[in-house]
Amino acid sequence: MNPALDPTVTGRAGGARHHLRRPSLRVQLTTLYAGLVLAVVVPMLLLAGFLFGRDQIRVRAGDAVPPPDMTAQHVDAALTITAIIVVVLTVLTAWWLAGRFLRPLRAMTVTAQEISATNLNRRLGLRGPDDELTKLGRTLDDLFERLDSSFAAQRHFVANASHELRTPLAGQRAVLQVALADPEASEASLRAACEEALRLGARQERLIDALLTLAEGQKGIEHREVVDLADVTKGVMLSRRAEATRRTITVQASLDPAPISGDVDLIASMIGNLVDNALHHNVPDGHVTIATELTNGCARLSVGNTGPTIRSEDLGRLFQPFQRLGTQRTHTADGHGLGLVIVQAVAEAHGAQLTAHPRPGGGLDVTILFD
Repeated sequence: MNPALDPTVTGRAGGARHHLRRPSLRVQLTTLYAGLVLAVVVPMLLLAGFLFGRDQIRVRAGDAVPPPDMTAQHVDAALTITAIIVVVLTVLTAWWLAGRFLRPLRAMTVTAQEISATNLNRRLGLRGPDDELTKLGRTLDDLFERLDSSFAAQRHFVANASHELRTPLAGQRAVLQVALADPEASEASLRAACEEALRLGARQERLIDALLTLAEGQKGIEHREVVDLADVTKGVMLSRRAEATRRTITVQASLDPAPISGDVDLIASMIGNLVDNALHHNVPDGHVTIATELTNGCARLSVGNTGPTIRSEDLGRLFQPFQRLGTQRTHTADGHGLGLVIVQAVAEAHGAQLTAHPRPGGGLDVTILFD
Protein backbone atom coordinates (compact mmCIF):
# COMPACT_ATOMS: atom_id res chain seq x y z
CA MET A 1 0.00 0.00 0.00
CA ASN A 2 1.22 3.48 -0.82
CA PRO A 3 2.46 5.10 2.46
CA ALA A 4 1.13 8.43 1.27
CA LEU A 5 -2.36 6.95 1.24
CA ASP A 6 -2.03 5.04 4.53
CA PRO A 7 -3.87 6.99 7.28
CA THR A 8 -1.85 5.28 10.02
CA VAL A 9 1.42 6.43 8.48
CA THR A 10 0.07 9.92 8.05
CA GLY A 11 -1.12 9.96 11.64
CA ARG A 12 2.25 8.87 12.98
CA ALA A 13 4.10 11.39 10.86
CA GLY A 14 1.70 14.13 11.85
CA GLY A 15 2.07 13.15 15.50
CA ALA A 16 5.84 13.22 15.22
CA ARG A 17 5.73 16.65 13.66
CA HIS A 18 3.29 17.77 16.33
CA HIS A 19 5.68 16.75 19.14
CA LEU A 20 8.61 18.67 17.64
CA ARG A 21 8.86 21.73 19.85
CA ARG A 22 10.77 24.86 19.07
CA PRO A 23 13.41 25.74 21.71
CA SER A 24 12.48 28.44 24.14
CA LEU A 25 13.48 32.01 23.45
CA ARG A 26 15.98 31.89 26.32
CA VAL A 27 17.69 28.86 24.79
CA GLN A 28 17.78 30.57 21.40
CA LEU A 29 19.27 33.76 22.85
CA THR A 30 21.80 31.75 24.87
CA THR A 31 22.86 29.88 21.74
CA LEU A 32 23.13 33.14 19.83
CA TYR A 33 25.15 34.97 22.48
CA ALA A 34 27.44 32.01 23.18
CA GLY A 35 27.89 31.29 19.48
CA LEU A 36 28.91 34.88 18.74
CA VAL A 37 31.43 34.93 21.59
CA LEU A 38 32.87 31.51 20.83
CA ALA A 39 33.09 32.34 17.14
CA VAL A 40 35.61 35.02 18.12
CA VAL A 41 37.38 33.47 21.13
CA VAL A 42 37.96 29.91 19.90
CA PRO A 43 39.71 30.93 16.66
CA MET A 44 41.89 33.28 18.71
CA LEU A 45 42.92 30.41 21.01
CA LEU A 46 43.66 28.18 18.04
CA LEU A 47 45.65 30.94 16.41
CA ALA A 48 47.60 31.49 19.64
CA GLY A 49 48.41 27.77 19.84
CA PHE A 50 49.51 27.72 16.20
CA LEU A 51 51.78 30.72 16.63
CA PHE A 52 53.24 29.24 19.82
CA GLY A 53 53.99 26.03 17.96
CA ARG A 54 55.81 27.95 15.23
CA ASP A 55 57.90 29.73 17.84
CA GLN A 56 58.82 26.39 19.38
CA ILE A 57 59.99 25.09 16.01
CA ARG A 58 62.16 28.17 15.46
CA VAL A 59 63.66 27.83 18.92
CA ARG A 60 64.50 24.17 18.33
CA ALA A 61 66.12 25.00 15.01
CA GLY A 62 68.34 27.74 16.53
CA ASP A 63 69.24 26.23 19.90
CA ALA A 64 72.11 23.89 20.42
CA VAL A 65 70.14 22.12 23.12
CA PRO A 66 66.50 21.48 22.20
CA PRO A 67 63.87 22.16 24.85
CA PRO A 68 62.06 19.24 26.45
CA ASP A 69 59.58 17.50 24.18
CA MET A 70 56.82 17.83 26.80
CA THR A 71 56.64 21.64 26.45
CA ALA A 72 54.40 21.56 23.39
CA GLN A 73 52.16 18.96 25.03
CA HIS A 74 51.84 21.13 28.14
CA VAL A 75 50.91 24.11 25.99
CA ASP A 76 48.29 22.10 24.09
CA ALA A 77 46.80 20.85 27.35
CA ALA A 78 46.70 24.36 28.77
CA LEU A 79 45.01 25.67 25.64
CA THR A 80 42.45 22.85 25.75
CA ILE A 81 41.61 23.51 29.40
CA THR A 82 41.42 27.24 28.70
CA ALA A 83 39.08 26.63 25.77
CA ILE A 84 36.81 24.43 27.90
CA ILE A 85 36.70 27.03 30.68
CA VAL A 86 35.96 29.78 28.15
CA VAL A 87 33.12 27.73 26.59
CA VAL A 88 31.54 26.96 29.97
CA LEU A 89 31.81 30.53 31.23
CA THR A 90 30.50 31.88 27.93
CA VAL A 91 27.43 29.60 27.99
CA LEU A 92 26.68 30.40 31.64
CA THR A 93 27.07 34.13 31.07
CA ALA A 94 24.90 33.99 27.96
CA TRP A 95 22.24 32.03 29.88
CA TRP A 96 22.23 34.63 32.67
CA LEU A 97 22.10 37.56 30.24
CA ALA A 98 19.25 35.97 28.27
CA GLY A 99 17.27 35.41 31.49
CA ARG A 100 17.87 38.97 32.64
CA PHE A 101 16.86 40.32 29.24
CA LEU A 102 13.66 38.22 29.14
CA ARG A 103 12.61 38.93 32.75
CA PRO A 104 10.29 41.85 31.81
CA LEU A 105 8.82 39.76 28.99
CA ARG A 106 8.03 36.91 31.42
CA ALA A 107 6.35 39.38 33.79
CA MET A 108 4.30 40.75 30.89
CA THR A 109 3.27 37.22 29.86
CA VAL A 110 2.15 36.26 33.38
CA THR A 111 0.14 39.47 33.83
CA ALA A 112 -1.42 39.22 30.37
CA GLN A 113 -2.50 35.61 31.11
CA GLU A 114 -4.19 36.77 34.32
CA ILE A 115 -6.09 39.55 32.55
CA SER A 116 -9.53 38.61 31.22
CA ALA A 117 -12.70 40.37 30.17
CA THR A 118 -13.73 40.75 33.82
CA ASN A 119 -10.55 42.41 35.09
CA LEU A 120 -9.31 44.49 32.19
CA ASN A 121 -8.59 47.29 34.64
CA ARG A 122 -5.24 45.65 35.45
CA ARG A 123 -2.11 47.06 33.85
CA LEU A 124 1.43 45.82 33.32
CA GLY A 125 2.97 48.99 34.70
CA LEU A 126 6.52 48.28 33.49
CA ARG A 127 9.17 50.61 34.84
CA GLY A 128 12.75 50.91 33.72
CA PRO A 129 14.81 52.30 30.87
CA ASP A 130 12.96 53.57 27.85
CA ASP A 131 13.78 50.55 25.71
CA GLU A 132 11.77 48.40 23.33
CA LEU A 133 10.31 46.17 26.07
CA THR A 134 9.15 49.15 28.12
CA LYS A 135 7.53 50.66 25.02
CA LEU A 136 5.85 47.30 24.31
CA GLY A 137 4.51 47.26 27.88
CA ARG A 138 3.08 50.75 27.47
CA THR A 139 1.53 49.77 24.16
CA LEU A 140 -0.12 46.75 25.78
CA ASP A 141 -1.38 48.92 28.66
CA ASP A 142 -2.95 51.28 26.11
CA LEU A 143 -4.50 48.27 24.37
CA PHE A 144 -5.93 46.97 27.65
CA GLU A 145 -7.35 50.41 28.39
CA ARG A 146 -9.07 50.56 25.02
CA LEU A 147 -10.41 47.04 25.47
CA ASP A 148 -11.67 47.94 28.94
CA SER A 149 -13.49 50.97 27.55
CA SER A 150 -14.86 48.91 24.67
CA PHE A 151 -16.20 46.16 26.96
CA ALA A 152 -17.71 48.75 29.31
CA ALA A 153 -19.38 50.52 26.39
CA GLN A 154 -20.66 47.18 25.08
CA ARG A 155 -22.17 46.26 28.45
CA HIS A 156 -23.74 49.69 28.73
CA PHE A 157 -25.10 49.42 25.19
CA VAL A 158 -26.62 45.99 25.80
CA ALA A 159 -28.26 47.18 29.02
CA ASN A 160 -29.75 50.23 27.31
CA ALA A 161 -30.90 48.22 24.28
CA SER A 162 -32.56 45.70 26.59
CA HIS A 163 -34.34 48.52 28.41
CA GLU A 164 -35.48 50.08 25.14
CA LEU A 165 -36.87 46.76 23.90
CA ARG A 166 -38.44 45.80 27.22
CA THR A 167 -40.35 49.09 27.65
CA PRO A 168 -42.69 48.70 24.64
CA LEU A 169 -43.09 44.98 25.40
CA ALA A 170 -44.22 45.79 28.91
CA GLY A 171 -46.56 48.45 27.50
CA GLN A 172 -48.06 45.99 25.04
CA ARG A 173 -48.63 43.43 27.76
CA ALA A 174 -50.26 46.00 30.05
CA VAL A 175 -52.58 47.28 27.31
CA LEU A 176 -53.70 43.78 26.33
CA GLN A 177 -54.12 42.64 29.95
CA VAL A 178 -56.30 45.64 30.78
CA ALA A 179 -58.44 45.07 27.69
CA LEU A 180 -58.88 41.36 28.42
CA ALA A 181 -59.61 41.92 32.12
CA ASP A 182 -62.54 44.21 31.37
CA PRO A 183 -65.65 41.99 30.98
CA GLU A 184 -67.66 44.93 29.65
CA ALA A 185 -65.09 46.11 27.13
CA SER A 186 -66.70 47.70 24.10
CA GLU A 187 -65.66 47.33 20.52
CA ALA A 188 -64.21 50.83 20.58
CA SER A 189 -62.07 50.16 23.66
CA LEU A 190 -60.80 46.87 22.23
CA ARG A 191 -59.98 48.60 18.95
CA ALA A 192 -58.13 51.33 20.85
CA ALA A 193 -56.16 48.69 22.77
CA CYS A 194 -55.20 46.93 19.54
CA GLU A 195 -54.11 50.21 17.96
CA GLU A 196 -51.97 51.02 21.00
CA ALA A 197 -50.41 47.56 20.85
CA LEU A 198 -49.67 48.06 17.15
CA ARG A 199 -48.10 51.44 17.90
CA LEU A 200 -45.83 49.90 20.53
CA GLY A 201 -44.98 47.08 18.13
CA ALA A 202 -44.03 49.61 15.46
CA ARG A 203 -41.77 51.30 17.98
CA GLN A 204 -40.03 47.97 18.60
CA GLU A 205 -39.65 47.44 14.87
CA ARG A 206 -38.08 50.88 14.40
CA LEU A 207 -35.63 50.18 17.19
CA ILE A 208 -34.66 46.78 15.77
CA ASP A 209 -34.19 48.33 12.32
CA ALA A 210 -31.99 51.02 13.86
CA LEU A 211 -29.89 48.42 15.67
CA LEU A 212 -29.45 46.45 12.45
CA THR A 213 -28.47 49.60 10.56
CA LEU A 214 -25.99 50.51 13.26
CA ALA A 215 -24.47 47.02 13.09
CA GLU A 216 -24.17 47.29 9.30
CA GLY A 217 -22.52 50.69 9.59
CA GLN A 218 -20.02 49.50 12.19
CA LYS A 219 -19.23 46.36 10.20
CA GLY A 220 -17.90 48.39 7.29
CA ILE A 221 -18.56 48.60 3.56
CA GLU A 222 -18.50 45.42 1.51
CA HIS A 223 -19.78 46.84 -1.79
CA ARG A 224 -19.12 50.31 -3.17
CA GLU A 225 -20.69 52.18 -6.04
CA VAL A 226 -20.86 55.77 -7.21
CA VAL A 227 -23.53 57.63 -5.20
CA ASP A 228 -24.61 61.23 -5.69
CA LEU A 229 -25.43 62.81 -2.33
CA ALA A 230 -27.79 65.25 -4.05
CA ASP A 231 -29.93 62.48 -5.57
CA VAL A 232 -30.13 60.51 -2.33
CA THR A 233 -31.00 63.65 -0.36
CA LYS A 234 -33.81 64.50 -2.78
CA GLY A 235 -35.38 61.08 -2.23
CA VAL A 236 -35.10 61.44 1.55
CA MET A 237 -36.70 64.89 1.47
CA LEU A 238 -39.64 63.64 -0.56
CA SER A 239 -40.28 60.84 1.94
CA ARG A 240 -40.22 63.34 4.86
CA ARG A 241 -42.31 66.07 3.23
CA ALA A 242 -45.52 65.10 5.04
CA GLU A 243 -43.71 64.98 8.38
CA ALA A 244 -42.28 68.47 7.85
CA THR A 245 -45.73 69.80 6.94
CA ARG A 246 -47.30 68.25 10.00
CA ARG A 247 -44.70 69.85 12.22
CA THR A 248 -44.96 73.22 10.37
CA ILE A 249 -41.25 73.17 9.61
CA THR A 250 -39.79 74.85 6.53
CA VAL A 251 -37.14 72.85 4.68
CA GLN A 252 -34.65 74.76 2.55
CA ALA A 253 -32.36 72.76 0.26
CA SER A 254 -29.38 73.63 -1.91
CA LEU A 255 -28.43 70.41 -3.65
CA ASP A 256 -25.46 70.53 -6.00
CA PRO A 257 -23.99 67.32 -7.45
CA ALA A 258 -21.68 65.63 -4.95
CA PRO A 259 -20.69 62.12 -6.11
CA ILE A 260 -18.93 59.74 -3.74
CA SER A 261 -18.02 56.05 -3.67
CA GLY A 262 -19.98 54.16 -1.03
CA ASP A 263 -22.91 52.01 -0.01
CA VAL A 264 -26.12 53.61 -1.27
CA ASP A 265 -28.31 52.02 1.43
CA LEU A 266 -26.07 53.17 4.26
CA ILE A 267 -25.81 56.66 2.76
CA ALA A 268 -29.61 56.86 2.50
CA SER A 269 -29.94 55.72 6.11
CA MET A 270 -27.38 58.30 7.25
CA ILE A 271 -29.12 61.18 5.47
CA GLY A 272 -32.52 59.95 6.64
CA ASN A 273 -31.41 59.92 10.26
CA LEU A 274 -29.91 63.40 9.90
CA VAL A 275 -33.16 64.77 8.48
CA ASP A 276 -35.28 62.94 11.07
CA ASN A 277 -33.13 64.35 13.85
CA ALA A 278 -33.50 67.86 12.40
CA LEU A 279 -37.30 67.49 12.18
CA HIS A 280 -37.95 65.79 15.52
CA HIS A 281 -35.71 68.06 17.58
CA ASN A 282 -37.06 71.32 16.25
CA VAL A 283 -39.56 73.98 17.25
CA PRO A 284 -42.94 74.90 15.69
CA ASP A 285 -42.47 77.05 12.57
CA GLY A 286 -38.79 76.13 12.64
CA HIS A 287 -36.38 75.67 9.77
CA VAL A 288 -34.18 72.90 8.36
CA THR A 289 -31.40 73.63 5.87
CA ILE A 290 -29.82 70.91 3.75
CA ALA A 291 -26.93 71.38 1.33
CA THR A 292 -24.72 69.17 -0.83
CA GLU A 293 -21.72 70.44 -2.76
CA LEU A 294 -18.17 69.77 -3.85
CA THR A 295 -15.50 71.56 -1.80
CA ASN A 296 -11.95 71.30 -3.14
CA GLY A 297 -12.87 68.08 -4.88
CA CYS A 298 -14.47 66.57 -1.76
CA ALA A 299 -18.20 65.90 -1.39
CA ARG A 300 -19.80 67.80 1.47
CA LEU A 301 -23.17 67.27 3.17
CA SER A 302 -24.51 69.70 5.76
CA VAL A 303 -27.78 69.64 7.69
CA GLY A 304 -28.80 72.36 10.11
CA ASN A 305 -31.94 72.96 12.12
CA THR A 306 -33.47 75.32 14.61
CA GLY A 307 -34.43 73.85 17.96
CA PRO A 308 -33.68 73.83 21.68
CA THR A 309 -30.39 75.26 22.88
CA ILE A 310 -27.61 72.69 23.16
CA ARG A 311 -24.72 73.29 25.54
CA SER A 312 -21.24 72.58 24.22
CA GLU A 313 -20.54 70.15 27.06
CA ASP A 314 -23.64 68.12 26.11
CA LEU A 315 -22.71 67.82 22.44
CA GLY A 316 -20.79 64.57 22.87
CA ARG A 317 -23.78 62.87 24.49
CA LEU A 318 -25.78 63.27 21.28
CA PHE A 319 -23.48 60.76 19.59
CA GLN A 320 -23.76 58.19 22.37
CA PRO A 321 -26.32 55.34 22.08
CA PHE A 322 -29.72 56.00 23.69
CA GLN A 323 -28.74 59.46 24.94
CA ARG A 324 -31.35 62.22 24.68
CA LEU A 325 -31.10 65.74 26.02
CA GLY A 326 -33.85 67.25 28.11
CA THR A 327 -36.09 64.18 28.15
CA GLN A 328 -36.28 60.80 29.80
CA ARG A 329 -35.86 57.70 27.70
CA THR A 330 -39.37 56.44 28.28
CA HIS A 331 -41.06 59.78 27.67
CA THR A 332 -40.39 60.07 23.96
CA ALA A 333 -42.05 58.39 21.04
CA ASP A 334 -40.28 60.17 18.19
CA GLY A 335 -36.89 58.55 18.32
CA HIS A 336 -34.86 55.72 19.74
CA GLY A 337 -31.68 57.58 20.65
CA LEU A 338 -29.62 55.99 17.86
CA GLY A 339 -30.06 58.44 14.99
CA LEU A 340 -26.82 60.41 15.33
CA VAL A 341 -24.98 57.26 16.43
CA ILE A 342 -25.92 55.67 13.10
CA VAL A 343 -24.86 58.83 11.27
CA GLN A 344 -21.45 58.73 12.92
CA ALA A 345 -20.99 54.99 12.26
CA VAL A 346 -21.84 55.33 8.56
CA ALA A 347 -19.58 58.37 8.20
CA GLU A 348 -16.67 56.50 9.80
CA ALA A 349 -17.32 53.47 7.57
CA HIS A 350 -16.93 55.75 4.53
CA GLY A 351 -13.84 57.46 5.92
CA ALA A 352 -15.69 60.77 6.18
CA GLN A 353 -15.11 63.52 8.72
CA LEU A 354 -18.12 64.47 10.84
CA THR A 355 -18.32 67.78 12.70
CA ALA A 356 -21.22 69.15 14.76
CA HIS A 357 -21.70 72.62 16.24
CA PRO A 358 -24.56 73.94 18.39
CA ARG A 359 -26.28 77.01 17.02
CA PRO A 360 -26.17 80.14 19.20
CA GLY A 361 -29.95 80.58 18.97
CA GLY A 362 -30.72 76.88 19.40
CA GLY A 363 -30.42 73.89 17.15
CA LEU A 364 -27.55 71.98 15.59
CA ASP A 365 -25.37 72.13 12.48
CA VAL A 366 -23.89 68.83 11.28
CA THR A 367 -21.36 68.63 8.44
CA ILE A 368 -19.96 65.48 6.83
CA LEU A 369 -16.96 65.81 4.51
CA PHE A 370 -16.09 62.86 2.27
CA ASP A 371 -12.49 62.53 1.08
